[in-house]
This record gives sequence, structure tokens and C-alpha cells, in this order.
Amino acid sequence: MCAAHAAVEAMSNPVLVEVLRGALVESRHRGAVAIIDADGATVHSVGEAATPVFPRSAVKALQALPLVESGAADRFGFGDEELALACSSHSGEEGHVAVVARMLGKAGLDASALACGAHWPVNQAAAFALAKTGVASALHNNCSGKHAGFLCLARALGVDHAGYWRPDHAVQQTVRGVLEDLTGAALGPERCAVDGCSVPTWAIPLRDLARAFAKFGAGHRLPRARADAAARLRAACAAKPWHVAGTGRFCTEIMKLLGKRIFVKTGAEGMFCGALPEQGLGIAIKCDDGAGRAAEVVMACVIARFLPLDDGERAALARFTRPTLRNWNGTEVGTLRVTEAL
Repeated sequence: MCAAHAAVEAMSNPVLVEVLRGALVESRHRGAVAIIDADGATVHSVGEAATPVFPRSAVKALQALPLVESGAADRFGFGDEELALACSSHSGEEGHVAVVARMLGKAGLDASALACGAHWPVNQAAAFALAKTGVASALHNNCSGKHAGFLCLARALGVDHAGYWRPDHAVQQTVRGVLEDLTGAALGPERCAVDGCSVPTWAIPLRDLARAFAKFGAGHRLPRARADAAARLRAACAAKPWHVAGTGRFCTEIMKLLGKRIFVKTGAEGMFCGALPEQGLGIAIKCDDGAGRAAEVVMACVIARFLPLDDGERAALARFTRPTLRNWNGTEVGTLRVTEAL
């Protein structure tokens, strides 16, 4: 091995998750994890937690804070369903689409105002049902709840909602300010890229993302208005976890199981963020190969390690900490497991 290659190997993230077929390892997922408290102290860290990564949809709850802080949520009479949808990457099921349409309607808008683009529902049954009667619209986009929140924020700020998705628009400038305040990271143009739904996504180190979620979860070191907004969003997601993701989805199932003691949110390309409010901890996970299945296992194992659980909860969590792999006949063919690195 040449010296340059050896240096790269030494710097690479460790294997966090192994995929077994039968008794043999078939695949490996490398990644990094940061667990930080609201004061910025490292509780646990694995891999390159200081390297900036794009959190993608994992920060939607942070992006939704101005919706509440600005008074927009109260102005439009939003309840738990609307606030959970503003934080969501929903599956495009009928109930999700209905709430997004309701959010827009309360602001005097419709689906034509959404700039997220259209895709078919993530939920297979919903996609099949829609295919029989129509075509997908922007309402079915998994990010439409976030975008509806942005449009309502524009209304509350008294600015034209046109171009609300652009980095220089007042809505995105407000969101960027919240991200900078919570993470402590300077988000200059060199850190900005375009997310799958066209809004800006900012590259932020895992350790800073974890600290942001520690603050979001505990309200520690936040101004009263922001702490109250965070608590309101967390409560909404705990009360309506189906609206955060959808039928059978990891985020929904975990928050149904553990309620207000946990907040978790997935993002594209192997990202996951979360908070343990009672412990004052924030969690940020990135799998190098973008594997969501691996990030879910890592998040489940972090929860099992750092959140006190009773026997029933621990047993229920086991299907996520070591999920079974089955083929199309339903035959068990393998499993996923975390490594000693975690």
C-alpha cells in the first residue's frame, strides 16, 4: 500500500454497520456519529464528526422554527398535524396531502405556489391508488409540508412569496440565521448547495448538528421564544408521528414507541438527526455511502444505549437495532448489526 493510500485509509470513517447474509458479512457501511450536549461537550463520537456534511431533510424541524417564532403558526391556526407536516418527509399518503393542502388554503394559496416539484408518493399503496385516478403533484412531494411552512412564513414576514426557495429570499435568510444560531457554524456561500426540493442545504459538521439538536431538544441556551417554539414542534411530532413520516416508516414508529422522550428525523443520503430531551443530548449520524437502512440501525442503537428503556420498550426496539432481512418469499436471509466501533 502506498503512503498516500494508507493516509486516506487512516482518515476514513469506521465501519458502523455490517450486513449479514446467512452467517457471512455481505456488505459494510462506514460512517460517523456525534452525540453532543447543549453546552457543546462531546458525549460520544465516532469517525470524522468535524467534517461538514449536508444534513438534507434531517434538519426540517430546525427549519420550521421560524414558522412558530414568527407567529405564522398561530395566525393561520395551525395545530399539531400542520406543525408535524412542516417538520416532515411524508409518504404522500392521502392524509398527508390533505393537511398540506389545508395549510396552503389557510394562507390563501394552493399547490401552484409550491416549488418543491412533483414525485409519486413514497408509500407504495398510495402511489398505486393515485395511479388509478390521477397523477402526482407537488402536494405528494415528501417535502411539501416544509414548503407550505415556508410559504406561510413569507406571509407572516409580509414579503412576496415568489422565489421563497432562493438563498437570497427573506424566508431562506431567516432559516439560515436560525441554523447558524443553533449550530454555531458560519454558513457562507461556499457551504451552500441545492437540496432535492430546491431550497438551500448547508454543509455543517456532525458535531455542530448534534449540538443544535441538543438545544432543540432541551431548550438549553435558547431564547425563551425559540425554546418555546422548539417545545411546540417536538410536542406536535410526538402527538402526530404519522404526519412526520408515514405508515411503517422508522421516524413514525420510533416516536410512536417512545413519545416525547425522543425526536428523530431522517435525511437523504444516510443522514439522521435526533434529540433526547430529558438527557439534554443531540444526535447526528452520517453513513458515507448514503445508506438509509444503516443510519436507521445506528440511530436505534444510539437510542438503546443512551435512553433509559423498560423491558417492553427494549424488546420493541430490537426490530430496529438488529433488523431481519427477508427475500420476496418472506424467508429470513440475513440481518444488520452494528460493529464494535459504535
